[in-house]
Amino acid sequence: MKSFSTENYVTTQELESIVGTSGICLWQDTEAFWQERIEKAVAPGTKIACTVYPNTQEELAAVIACAGRNRWGVLPCGSGSKLDWGGLVQFDPDPPQPPLTRGEQDVVKVPREGDLGGSPDAGGIVAVSTARLNRLVEHAVGDLTVTAEAGMKFADLQEILGASGQFLPIDPAYPQQATLGGIVATADTGSLRHRYRGVRDLLLGISFVRSDGKIATAGGRVVKNVAGYDLMKLLTGSYGTLGVISQVTFRVYPLPESSGTVILTGETNALAQAAQILLSSALTPTAVDLLSPQLVEKLSSGKGSGLAVRFQSIAESVKQQSARLLEVGEKLGLQGTSCGENEENQLWQRLRETVWNSANKSAIICKIGIRPSESVKAINELPVQDALIHAGSGLGVLRFETATAETLLEVRKGCEAKGGFLTVLAAPTHIKPEFDVWGYTGSAIDLMRRIKQEFDPENILNPNRFILKGS
Repeated sequence: MKSFSTENYVTTQELESIVGTSGICLWQDTEAFWQERIEKAVAPGTKIACTVYPNTQEELAAVIACAGRNRWGVLPCGSGSKLDWGGLVQFDPDPPQPPLTRGEQDVVKVPREGDLGGSPDAGGIVAVSTARLNRLVEHAVGDLTVTAEAGMKFADLQEILGASGQFLPIDPAYPQQATLGGIVATADTGSLRHRYRGVRDLLLGISFVRSDGKIATAGGRVVKNVAGYDLMKLLTGSYGTLGVISQVTFRVYPLPESSGTVILTGETNALAQAAQILLSSALTPTAVDLLSPQLVEKLSSGKGSGLAVRFQSIAESVKQQSARLLEVGEKLGLQGTSCGENEENQLWQRLRETVWNSANKSAIICKIGIRPSESVKAINELPVQDALIHAGSGLGVLRFETATAETLLEVRKGCEAKGGFLTVLAAPTHIKPEFDVWGYTGSAIDLMRRIKQEFDPENILNPNRFILKGS
């Protein structure tokens, strides 16, 4: 364990010399919506000094290097749409200090030494946003690859790709706000993982800034390049604790000619049979999601549990596959409906908005994983409200409009009994400190600590996001 002995005084003038005065927003000058997003990501009492907006990858590297030299904690962010997912970033408390003001008075006391097991005993934290790193670097249409800066919004990239008849097959939460860096950092794939696999499987190359301010790269811009393979997988889902992602290269796909969705609803055992028949058949859906009865009702899609299946291919194939699945459902006594392209786009949009709606501040959203064969039973047996589980992988999302820590622990035990896990993504800040949001009980904690030590020895990047002090 490291101890804290040397104090250091940091002025915003150091940061202004890198990004200019327009690249820094002090906390007291921050808009209310951004303050709210940051406050949901940090433990109560953790102080935020300012948000820094680098304009280039080089400026980002210089900002991180400055933070490292002066022992600032760093909260990496993009648009902040998923900033509150996972553990709360927290520093050990420091005596109260007056708010920052610009110029020579811009002084915040922070200590120099760090503690891997805990957090910097700092008086403040710097939020570093990649929002201005939003440029397209290269779109190799013929090679089916695209390279863009991490702050580019997913929706903007899809618009660019769509002009060339291509798309990135990811279905993330908050697609209009989510940035590419945030999607990779949280490994947020969505329903299309059934056909195209996860974010890490689509990621061909990555650049990121290390905790010492050095720029590192892995992979490349061609599909067959496997250099840095493990490093890309390591950064995917690391929640900004190992480095600040600055640029990404993805494999992209041609836009499908046609798209259609079939929804089957009804009795649990029949639905389980339908899912099993579908997954073992020659049909090629792009998404296969199990829906809880409450979610089916909210979507006005019938009664009972549901199975939403999306087909995307040439028009005749979509038509034939949809008819085949409806036939299977009819034989099993399930109610079946088929949605055309316009109708189904609205359906999947409503599904995302229902599950990820952030308007209710008491809502709790969890990521789960269970054995796929247990998915249908889980939706009906666990005390869940809104549930969506990808039938092919057993990964999914649970949503509670309100819940206690005891309820979450009960559901976690139920998931673990079915060979899975439960991680709390979004929840009120008074709920998260009551239990371990990750719920990891495996044997890799020491390995995670060593990786963190290797990538961020001073523990300035999202301290305590993953591993709490003394854990």
